[in-house]
Amino acid sequence: MQIQNFLDRYRQGERNFARVDLSGASLSGANLRNINLSDANLTNANLSWASLEGANFADACLHQVDLHNAILNRSNLNRAILSRANLSKVDLRWAVLRDANLSWADATGSDLSGADLQNAQLDRVNLAQATLNQTRLVGAQLMEANLCGVRSMSADFSGANLREAQLDAAIIQAASLIGASLTEANLRAANLRGSNLSQADLHRAILTHADLSETHCDRTDLSRANLSNAYLFKAKFSEANLQRAALDHVYLLRADLSGANLRGSDLRNADLSGAYLKDTIFNDANLTDAHLVESYLIRTQLEGADLTGCCIHNWHLEEVDLSKINCRYVFTQFNHAKNSPSDRYPTTGDLQPGQLAVENVVSSLTLDFQFKESPNWEILAFTLTLMEQEYPNLQLKIESYAPKLGQYVLRLSANPIMNSQHLRQRILQLYPQMSQRFLSQRPTILEWLEIEKRQPTKPSSPVSAQAAPLSHSADRYWFVYQAVVYQIRRIILSQPPEKVVDSVQRLLKFLKRQRISTQAIEQQTINQTIIQRTAKDSLFQKQLLEWEKTADSGDRFSSVGQAMQSAIALISSK
Repeated sequence: MQIQNFLDRYRQGERNFARVDLSGASLSGANLRNINLSDANLTNANLSWASLEGANFADACLHQVDLHNAILNRSNLNRAILSRANLSKVDLRWAVLRDANLSWADATGSDLSGADLQNAQLDRVNLAQATLNQTRLVGAQLMEANLCGVRSMSADFSGANLREAQLDAAIIQAASLIGASLTEANLRAANLRGSNLSQADLHRAILTHADLSETHCDRTDLSRANLSNAYLFKAKFSEANLQRAALDHVYLLRADLSGANLRGSDLRNADLSGAYLKDTIFNDANLTDAHLVESYLIRTQLEGADLTGCCIHNWHLEEVDLSKINCRYVFTQFNHAKNSPSDRYPTTGDLQPGQLAVENVVSSLTLDFQFKESPNWEILAFTLTLMEQEYPNLQLKIESYAPKLGQYVLRLSANPIMNSQHLRQRILQLYPQMSQRFLSQRPTILEWLEIEKRQPTKPSSPVSAQAAPLSHSADRYWFVYQAVVYQIRRIILSQPPEKVVDSVQRLLKFLKRQRISTQAIEQQTINQTIIQRTAKDSLFQKQLLEWEKTADSGDRFSSVGQAMQSAIALISSK
């Protein structure tokens, strides 16, 4: 068709040019809005800077067409052939390109926000610096595609094939990549924060310095992937495959790795502080100089793993076998001010093989019990005695006891390899049984012990072991303690986080000056009251998360600040 004739007919109002042959036509800058060019042949045509909003190119051939800077928003390009087309800086917002072929096309800097490219062919397409907000790429073929520097929010790549794709420094936040193939893809310094990569294939993918914070990687294949120096804060890797992955210097704070397989992985200098490691496999992994501060290891497998130089401050162990690990020394404390481990164990020399499993350098398993009434200490003593007879390696100790919100909280510690649930159930079962047995035999027992009469005792108080002078009444200390606890609860339930830290810290200092223990407040009162408020006040929960990001180190590492962070961790894990 003659170009002038074509344009004249369009100006006269004709819009249907289906199956027209415009191959090689020069239509740069033309206004062809809402035109129907379905099944048309536009091979090698020049449509740069053209206005094609709402145009219909369904099944059209646009091979090697020049569309740079054209406007194609809300156009129909279903099944269109756009191979080797020039689509740089094209406006394709909300366009429909289902089953279209864009292989080898140059779409640098284009805007495909809201576009539908379901099942499209985009192998080796160049989408560098493109915008893909809410773009639908379900099942699309993007093998060896260039997506470097892409900017995207909430795009859907579910089931897409991105094998060997280049995503260097790409920003793909809150995206769905469920079941996507990213084998050997390059995601160096990519930002995938909040994205869902569940069941995706990232075998041998490069993710160095990438940000995968709060991503979902459940059952994802990351075997032999390179995640060195990656940022994985609060990421979820439940049952993920991370065998022989490079995870050195990775940041896995509060990550969920339950059931994940990290056999043979490199985790040197990794930070797993607060990580949840239930049934995680670390066999033959290299964890030298890693941080396991306050991590939860439950039935974690560590056979052949190297833990030399690990910081194990306040780690929680349950049914963990440490007898088959490789470990020359560990650090048992962590200096938050200097952000470094301290207190080497042993102070000199090296641990012998299996020594860490028997030495008392690991944190004990803790068991908390709530009693509606103050427990009978005579009965409790015999209950714990019977427990130690049943479990010779129990190593049971009473750590603390304090009244709390109308209850009496007893904390016990035990050998960390024991099953906490089983121990708790057994103690709760034995206590009432022992009560009946002991009370019936109490006179005889007291006679054997040559105790003529039991002296009356006051209920337990929070006064510390370094008790106040005898001239001070224990009742006075109890009254002061209860008044301060009441005030602390009122502060937490009414004030923003930054004021909570300052106000509560002052009250704790007051109690300490009175030589009254604040342990129960720091470990339970603050936590429980914060959780109580967040359950009813969503704004306070947002304020807490913001405080955690912006608070200065003095506030965050104060006793109140650490209690607040512990509460935030519990809230976030729900």
